[in-house]
Amino acid sequence: MRTYTWEDPLVGAEAARHLSGLDYLRAMVRGDFPGPPIAASLDFSLAREEDIEDGRVTFRMVPQEFHYNPIGSVHGGVYATLLDSALGCAIHTRLPTGVGYTTLELKVNYIRPLLVGMGEVRAVGEVLSVSRQVATAQARLLDERDRLFAHATTTCLILRPQRSAP
Repeated sequence: MRTYTWEDPLVGAEAARHLSGLDYLRAMVRGDFPGPPIAASLDFSLAREEDIEDGRVTFRMVPQEFHYNPIGSVHGGVYATLLDSALGCAIHTRLPTGVGYTTLELKVNYIRPLLVGMGEVRAVGEVLSVSRQVATAQARLLDERDRLFAHATTTCLILRPQRSAP
C-alpha cells in the first residue's frame, strides 16, 4: 500500500511566469514553491540546488515495486517521465522570465532494466540548443556507478508571450 500527497501545482505555475526558469527551479528546490504532482506520484525529485545549473538538470529516483510493469522491471513510461522531466527542466533553465516551453517530440532508447534494490538512479538533462522558437536537449539515465540505462532527446516549442497589437 502507498499513500502520498501533493500541493496545488498552480501556485508554482503562477510563480514560474514571474521568474527566469533557472530562478524558478532553484526556488522550487529550496521549498519556496511546491514541486509538480507527477514527482510525488512517481517518487522522483529535483532535490538538491547543485542539481540545477544553467543548461543542466539532474532528477533522482530509487526504483521501487510500484514502478514495475507486468514482467518485473520498471515500466518504460517511468523512464520516459523521468527523462522528459530532466530534458524539459534543462531547457527551462535557459529561458527568461515569462517564457515557457512544451515538449514537441521525445525519443527514448532503453538500454537495460531498472530493478528494485539497485539504489538511486539519476536522469541528467543537458541543453543542446535554444533558439527563438525551438529548443533541443539530451538526457542520460545513470546508476550510481554511471552505467547507462536509457538515453533520450527532445525537441521543445518555446512559448513566448504574445505581443500586443499597436
